[in-house]
Amino acid sequence: MDLYLPVANLSVNALVIILLGGGVGFLSGMFGVGGGFLTTPLLIFYGIPPTVAAASAATQVTGASVSGALAHLERDGVDLRMGAVLVAGGLIGSLIGAALFELLTAWGQIDTTINILYVALLGSVGSFMAREAWSALRAMKAGVPAPARKRRHHPMVANLPLRWRFYRSGLYISPLAPLLLGMAVGVLTMLLGVGGGFIMVPAMIFLLGMGTQVVVGTSLFQILFVTIATTMVHAMTTGAVDIVLAGLLLIGSVTGAQVGARFAQKVKPEYLRMALAVIVLLVALRMAVDLFIRPEEIYTVQ
Repeated sequence: MDLYLPVANLSVNALVIILLGGGVGFLSGMFGVGGGFLTTPLLIFYGIPPTVAAASAATQVTGASVSGALAHLERDGVDLRMGAVLVAGGLIGSLIGAALFELLTAWGQIDTTINILYVALLGSVGSFMAREAWSALRAMKAGVPAPARKRRHHPMVANLPLRWRFYRSGLYISPLAPLLLGMAVGVLTMLLGVGGGFIMVPAMIFLLGMGTQVVVGTSLFQILFVTIATTMVHAMTTGAVDIVLAGLLLIGSVTGAQVGARFAQKVKPEYLRMALAVIVLLVALRMAVDLFIRPEEIYTVQ
């Protein structure tokens, strides 16, 4: 069933987009990630313009984050003070990202920039995840428990001034650290359409030293508000949000996430982490190859 996307200015098979959203939702439910970092590349592979793919993926991440954030709030799994600082940084970052988006669009380099950023981001994150998962698998096969990581914030964070107490996280650190982290994720959300959870969660654990019991909920809390802001900024400035595309993705992702969550209960987490790392690295490799392949249409007329 073909459906016309008004902003992307092309016709797509609605069932394919729903299945694509379902696949990303399945991975989200199975691995506990937002999935936005896979949605944009897959849409680009399908033929959606990178600008529209990034803006619409942010809209889809917003819808997918609502239920998760509410569930963690009910279980008191959100550090609201930390979340507020992260959201403030994310809002500032989204405005910076919007200015960069418009500047790169004016230069005609936005599509190339999105592809290069994805290759660098997915390649580095995938390599880190693969290394961690491989260490965990070796320890599991040897029958030795994986070494427990000490919970402490990074020395750079410890040296920042103006310390606050974040009681729910059990931290006494400067708010500048989560503010800068939120800004970085806000810029990435604006440029790439990612929720940022796959960066936010490791950074909150290894840089800020947050406890794992509040990391996921606080990350979802930040993602929810920042992707809402990003969607609004995209709609008012770039006009790249295709609500039809986002709606089709949401239909698939909501269903896929439920199936993925049930499937994850039957597989050991070490194998899940390694599988996700391989998927991320394969997507990065495919995008890297596309950077060096001559496009079918070198010029476009607008």
